[in-house]
Amino acid sequence: MSTSGSFAGLAARRRSAGPLVQPRMGFSGPRRMRAGLEAVRRARAATVGTLTLDSYTRVKDYASAERALADGFPLNGYPLVTHGPDTTRAVLDGIQGPDFPVQVRHGSALPDDIIAALVAAGLDATEGGPVSYCLPYSRVPLREATVSWARSCERFAELRDRGVEPHLESFGGCMMGQMCPPGLLIAITVLEGLFFHRHGLRSISLSYAQQTDIRQDEEAVAALRSLATAFLPDDTDWHIVVYAYMGKYPRTHGGALLVLRAAAELAVRTGATRLIVKTPAESYRIPTIEENVEALEFAGAAAAAEATRTPPDAAPAPAPDTGIAAEARQLIEAVLDLHPDIGQALVRAFAKGYLDVPYCLHSDNHGRSRGYIDEAGRLRWASVGSMPIRGITGGAREHTVGSTELLSALSYVERTHDLLALRSQDTRTSDELDAGTTAADLRQA
Repeated sequence: MSTSGSFAGLAARRRSAGPLVQPRMGFSGPRRMRAGLEAVRRARAATVGTLTLDSYTRVKDYASAERALADGFPLNGYPLVTHGPDTTRAVLDGIQGPDFPVQVRHGSALPDDIIAALVAAGLDATEGGPVSYCLPYSRVPLREATVSWARSCERFAELRDRGVEPHLESFGGCMMGQMCPPGLLIAITVLEGLFFHRHGLRSISLSYAQQTDIRQDEEAVAALRSLATAFLPDDTDWHIVVYAYMGKYPRTHGGALLVLRAAAELAVRTGATRLIVKTPAESYRIPTIEENVEALEFAGAAAAAEATRTPPDAAPAPAPDTGIAAEARQLIEAVLDLHPDIGQALVRAFAKGYLDVPYCLHSDNHGRSRGYIDEAGRLRWASVGSMPIRGITGGAREHTVGSTELLSALSYVERTHDLLALRSQDTRTSDELDAGTTAADLRQA
């Protein structure tokens, strides 16, 4: 049976048109959610729609979500399960379509109910993963999350029997948002992609979150592309998603736009199919519909400007090799060697410390690895714990990270980009700033 899906073949359709831009937007009220989707669809950019779910739904606390709706209390996202399929179909009616796919983003370690609800509402795309939606967001044991995600993937894959190709995006390239060197991010998103395939899915995307140094990010996305090509089975339809920086965001409008513009340029230069956009407002509150649209249009314009400097259909430029690909490959192969079932391999990998996310407090994470930002602004390993990658990307000797250095590193992107914007004497836009100015240039000024 030939199948179709809103995300199936997305990379091929967007190959010469630059990345699609997508918000992380969700509102509790159906009318406002529909208005948000309509505004995103009308934006002056090539967009994808999003239903970002609320925190109660993430942890299966449907009673609290229902009480909030009854009391008129706004939630921090759309309560998909509580609203039910008829309400969500009405939200999507006349908006969702082949030219405007809509994805559910949720953050749940146990996604069974969410998968069932989105399928019932006529949706076919979501995101997450057994590791990436468990360790950062929950206290659920990794073994339990892995079983739930395996079951959910298999049920989601049943859409193919109805002629619809479901799509699942790994959040693995965004673990903890920051302070995690790229090799581990790449390994986790590729491993989750393999997990999805093992449990029946054939249309997937792999993520990478913008970090602290553009040159390191370019090398990392190139490494992700090469390893996905090497490890994903040939029948997999896959593409890469770049996220604007997921850590502490600049507080000035101009600083935030500098980060977003750099993310858009990264997406273009590395051939990413989608860009997940953050708004300047996110440093202090949930953004409005209008603020989401403004950020999408800014990112779309920045991507278009970068595309004029990049030949159409050109392969991404080769990036310098500092060992990121070798490090990620070593981690992937070490995990796959632990067990033929990838879910069990992931559980064993964390139990042995072969995968160890820096500064992650989940009980199934060893917590012995540490990252730091070096003098050039690149993310490095201060300690790799028991991960089998010592010395691959340098740093064979451990670097002690104290509380002062950690706090400074957590605000590094915020601080450097705010200062760049302030030095431009324009905190409203970044149009006047030199496109080549970087945080490294600032340190030398």
